Formats: sequence, C-alpha cells, structure tokens
Amino acid sequence: MNLSVTGCDDDGAMFVALSAPSEGRVEVATLDADAVEITRETIDRGRLPELVRELEGDRPRWVWADTARWYPSLLAAGTRIERCVDLRMVRLLLRNSVSTRDTRLASVPRDRWDVPASSTGASDALFELEAPAPDDDPVEELRMQRAVIAESASPGRLSLLAAADSLGALVAVEMRFAGLPWDRDRHEGILTELLGPRAPGARPRRMEELVGSIREALDDPEVNPDSPPVLLRSLQRAGLQVASTSRWELRGIEHPVIEPLLAYKKLARLYSANGWAWLDEWVADGRFRPVYLPSSVVTGRWASEGGGALQLPKQIRGAAVADPGWKLVVADAAQLEPRVLAAMSGDAAMARAGQAHDMYEGMVSAGAVETRSQAKYGMLGAIYGGTAGESGRMRPRIERAFPRAMAFVEDAARAGERGEVVSTWLGRSSPPGHAAGYDETRSPEDRDRSRSGQRAWGRFTRNFVVQGTAAEWALCWMGGLRRVLWELGEEGALLIERPHLVFFLHDELIVHTPERFAEEVAEALRASAAEAGRIMFGSAPVEFPLTVAIVDTYADAD
Repeated sequence: MNLSVTGCDDDGAMFVALSAPSEGRVEVATLDADAVEITRETIDRGRLPELVRELEGDRPRWVWADTARWYPSLLAAGTRIERCVDLRMVRLLLRNSVSTRDTRLASVPRDRWDVPASSTGASDALFELEAPAPDDDPVEELRMQRAVIAESASPGRLSLLAAADSLGALVAVEMRFAGLPWDRDRHEGILTELLGPRAPGARPRRMEELVGSIREALDDPEVNPDSPPVLLRSLQRAGLQVASTSRWELRGIEHPVIEPLLAYKKLARLYSANGWAWLDEWVADGRFRPVYLPSSVVTGRWASEGGGALQLPKQIRGAAVADPGWKLVVADAAQLEPRVLAAMSGDAAMARAGQAHDMYEGMVSAGAVETRSQAKYGMLGAIYGGTAGESGRMRPRIERAFPRAMAFVEDAARAGERGEVVSTWLGRSSPPGHAAGYDETRSPEDRDRSRSGQRAWGRFTRNFVVQGTAAEWALCWMGGLRRVLWELGEEGALLIERPHLVFFLHDELIVHTPERFAEEVAEALRASAAEAGRIMFGSAPVEFPLTVAIVDTYADAD
C-alpha cells in the first residue's frame, strides 16, 4: 500500500519548529529528517515571513502548535507553505487512537498539547498564544509524537493520517484567506425575490403574508409560527394530532395550514441562516470567508464555527460568482461512502458495480436490485443501520449481493454494541461506548433502555468506519490537488493569483481559477481523486469518479 500524500510524505526533508518564547520574538529550531536538532535561534517576528520564504525552497516540514495561529499572518505577508506538522491536531489523533494504546503516550498525563487546536476564526495575532512552559517545546513534542507513531500498531497509516490532518489545517486557513467569491447584489436580489424587500425590525413581506395565511387556517389570530410551543398548541387545538412542529411530521398531514406553514418554515430558515444579517456579517470585499474547523468531528469530518459554510442552501448558491476572467470548477465524488466501503471490505462484487460512474446504476446492472432508488436506499440502510421503510426492505437484497461489504459494517455495529472502539482505515478511533451485558438487578425498563442505547451506538460505529474513512480519502484528494493548483500558477504569483481551493464540503470541492486554466484544473481534480484512492487503498479495484462542472456561479453546477 502506497502511504503518502503529496506535500506531506516523509521524504528525508528537514523540520523547522517555531515557537513564541516572548512577545515579538520567534524561536526557530532547525532539525534533520530524524528530528535531531541542528540549529536554534531567536528572531524578531517581523523577519519570519522572509525566513519562511527563504527556507521553503528546501520543502521543510514546518512544526508548530497550531496552524490556525501561525499560518494566517504568513499568508497575509504573501508566504505560502507546502507542508507542516500541526502538533495539537496530531496529539488529539494519537491520544484517541487504539493503535497507540501500548505506546509511551498512554502514560503521558494530559497537558497543554492536549488542548484542541484553535479554529481558523481565531485572531491572526501570532503572539496571543501563551508563552510556552519549559515542557511545551515543539521539538520535544515532535520527537515524542514521531516515537509514538513508530511504536504504534499501524505506523504507516497513522503517519499518513497525521500528515493529512495537518495538511487539511493548511487548506482550511488558505480557503478562509482567499474566500469564496460572492456577489452581494445577487444575494440581495435572491432574498428580495423570495422574501420581499428588506424590512429592518420586522418580518419580510412574503413571510408576513404567510403568517396571515397560517393564522387564518388555524383560526388563531395570535399564533406566532416562530415559537414552537405556541405553534404546537395552536395546531393541536385545530385538531392536528402532532407531537412536534417539525417539517418531517407535518408533511404527511392533510390540513389547510400545512402548505403555508411549510413554506413559512423554509423562508424563515433562509432569512435567519442566510439573510441580510448573514450577508452583513460574513461577506466583505466580494468574498465569503467562513470559519472552518478541519477534522473537528469525531469521524474526522470538517465543521464550521461561523458562517454556516457546510450548510449553504441551494437558494443562494447563485450568489457565489467567479471573478471576471475566472471560473469556478466544482467537483463532487459520486457515491463516495459506498465506494469507500467496497475498498475497505474488499468486496469484489461491489467494486465491480462501482466501475460505473453511477454506482447505484451499476448495482442495478449487476442484478442486485431493480431500480436505482432501491440501490440507494439499500446502501443507506446498510451504512447507516436503517431497518424501516425502503431501506429496511432492501437491506436483505444488498446483503446477498455484497456479503463482504455488509459483513464489514455489521462487524463494526456489533463491536459498538459491545462497547468496543472501532477505527477508520487510517486509524482514527471512535469514542468508547458502553459495554453490553445482562444485569438481573436492573428493572425491565432499564434493560430495555440499555439495549436501545447499545443498538444506537452500534449504528454509530457502523457509520463511523465508513464516514471517517471517506473523510480521510477527501484529505488525500485535497492534498494532491493543492500541489497541482500551485504549480499551475506563474512563477512568483501569490496564492490568490493562481488556481486555488475556495470551498470544501465532505465530498465536494470548488476551485477558483483563471479561465485559461479551467480545463487543466478539471483534469487535476479527476487525477487527484484517482490518486487518493491509490494512496488509501493501493491496488484495490475501486474507482472514485467525479462529476465536474466549469461554471460562472455555484448554482450552475447543479
């Protein structure tokens, strides 16, 4: 198995560790490939970007406590780096991985290196970090982490995952720095069309009209649809047998209030999450700059701390517009999680189905099911543990067609029910659950609740191994792509003058590129997706095709 990520491989390059011993000063420690210290000097912080540019030609691995604290100021000074070691991210990974249980880390008490890395929304002021205590030397932490990985049960995979997580931290900072191109006028036009004119201090006109329709249908002139308890009581007084005001419960009900109420909920969500207030707070200078939290979910998926980057509704994607003379290249991986499952489990039949661009159609062609919809729901049931509805009905057919894949997720589920920890392909481990066991002293109700909790945790671990491994594949995808994008630019050009990543959503990437590079970027996206599969799974016969669109606006990619 080829365990390397372009820009992060352990290729004998030196390390350069940075720390901030005092305000306005940076300590720079240079180490060889074995982390043996060569030199150590203290410089004025103003010299740091120049020093980094000088050393970057040797492709060192920069070592620091937290990428989100160190890297923004370098980017602002026009300095982009190829690779780093984010010590706090790696410490968290190693601390929680079952592969390190028998290493020296198991006996190391929690300390300041265990504090989670800060978000990219943190202040760019490099020296707001507390001055390190004597045992906070990044050189010593680097040596300890390298030793732990070497002593672990899976050093190759953990080394790759540590490198990929660190690279993801670089990408997160770069995407926030560059920003997703955003047209404020278009956004306001979308809001006005859907909601009516902006009405500070009041509901927009279209929402107010729907409130009137809701009150009339419920014969309740005072009901406030923004208050779930008040709305629920009004619905129940009108004879609706509902236990909540959720859209999912309301959709199956026949009543004159349902249509205006669901329409109101949709517009209210847009107004509160991506309305004028959002536009004022998150869009400046023609860019949307959300706060990314790379690999912050337990599965390794990304989250966002502000701006709702991972929940941009389709209604406003028309406001993401490429600059004049530029294009957005939007790519998403087709059926990523089922393909990852096929590779992890070694299910040859499922891998053959995945040779089709649409894996669900491949399952139909293989005779597993009759329709694409059945394939989709059957796989969702397999990966997420669904037992009801179409997912539950299709699961037996999926299990017969792809026994190794289904056995793989079933084993993960049973492990979770027993309270065991499961791990992704590269070694990120799930939180511990609660061990199953019969206790005759407990009441029947307590035993039922315990069994229900165990089954729920089994559904979590079933999905954890697949979703977490898909997140690792995505990091490898970004790693290979990021280098190619940089090399497409002209010599001496800054990050934002070259093709560059501007958005990431689990299995989807957006690149902002000068129009003349658009086709090359599209090909780079495809090639790096294929390479990510080889990096992760070696020669496994699983393909990772993309849907790629070269567009002027994000909405045009749908």
